[in-house]
Amino acid sequence: MPTFAPVEEQLAYIKKGSAEIVKESELRSKLEKSLVSAKPLRVKAGFDPTAPDLHLGHTVLLRKLKHFQDLGHTVIFLIGDFTGMIGDPTGRSATRPPLSAEDIMRNAKTYMAQVYKILSSATTEVRFNSEWFDKLTSADWIKLAAKFTISQMLEREDFHKRFQEEKPIAIHELLYPLAQGYDSVCLKADVELGGTDQKFNLLVGREMQRAYGQESQVVLTMPILEGLDGVQKMSKSLGNAIGILEPPLEMYGKIMSITDEMMWRYFELLTDVQLPEIENLKSGSHPMDAKKDLGRRIVTDFHSAGAAAKAAEDWSKQFQKQEVPEDIEEQTVSVEVGADGTVRLDKLLAQCGLADSVSDAGRKLKQRAVKVNGELQTEAHVSWDRRQPLIVQAGRKIRKIHAH
Repeated sequence: MPTFAPVEEQLAYIKKGSAEIVKESELRSKLEKSLVSAKPLRVKAGFDPTAPDLHLGHTVLLRKLKHFQDLGHTVIFLIGDFTGMIGDPTGRSATRPPLSAEDIMRNAKTYMAQVYKILSSATTEVRFNSEWFDKLTSADWIKLAAKFTISQMLEREDFHKRFQEEKPIAIHELLYPLAQGYDSVCLKADVELGGTDQKFNLLVGREMQRAYGQESQVVLTMPILEGLDGVQKMSKSLGNAIGILEPPLEMYGKIMSITDEMMWRYFELLTDVQLPEIENLKSGSHPMDAKKDLGRRIVTDFHSAGAAAKAAEDWSKQFQKQEVPEDIEEQTVSVEVGADGTVRLDKLLAQCGLADSVSDAGRKLKQRAVKVNGELQTEAHVSWDRRQPLIVQAGRKIRKIHAH
């Protein structure tokens, strides 16, 4: 039989970093019953595998699932292989193109390999919602749709906005919140987690469970994590994300680039460090030391303690001692050296993969993000004695470039 911590201790760990709990009194009651009965709560979070790679923003929910797992509760990682084909309309101003079943399953397999870097593969209950939706008849869908009204659906902000702007809302999009709520019925969820943008769908789950004679789940929402710019939400398309499959040095370097203020938010949302310890770090540590600690913790989670230590050492060599790390990537390129002994730096950056294109390289130069042999470069041309390699750095990436 599992042994649970006192309810107040559990609540403090669960509330860390959370945005809202609906309702905290119900969560307390469920935890008290769990403690008396020695029966773990069933804690659910659903993920539609619409993209194959996760970034740290995605792991905020996974981290909170882990906290419930740490406390001895049953964590259900629900893969929305059925709902993924509908497409979650949350935050969208237009209908999302549906994914094929093949795309979803391919992404789901990639997801699981990444998810187990945080959750325990031994104790996580993995479910696919096609398990119950494939069994629903047409009559079942009509009964499900009868549980909610159009006016209730239009209370949802993005639906209401699109309706007001006379933008299309496809009928199948209205089914998505119902389907997510029905997941909670089938899983008999005690708690469901989601981002703050998911609140409407999560509350539908409470209504749906009541309609099916179950006790309503508690809804716990987590904040949307800001990216490296500290403003926009973390997103690969915005170029402000840290992918969980990125190399250790790149991951560590990106963490070291965030502001001191953002560092504490990352501590709260991306680590298991509890609030009293975070407060101690705030008052008793130099911000640079605390940020290095954060970087080591995050890189350790997704790689290893050894990889984190080496990333910290290499970062220190690059950015504090201006030394070149021992395992720097080397590259040989064919370049045109002008009569004045210079090469086009923007072209070189694009050629060796330190920029996505020549125009991207130009932006990096303007942003003062490029160094050659440790010296900041802002001009499009740089002198190069072809007999010697160039150490070229753009942002957190660095190469030793040899001339062909």
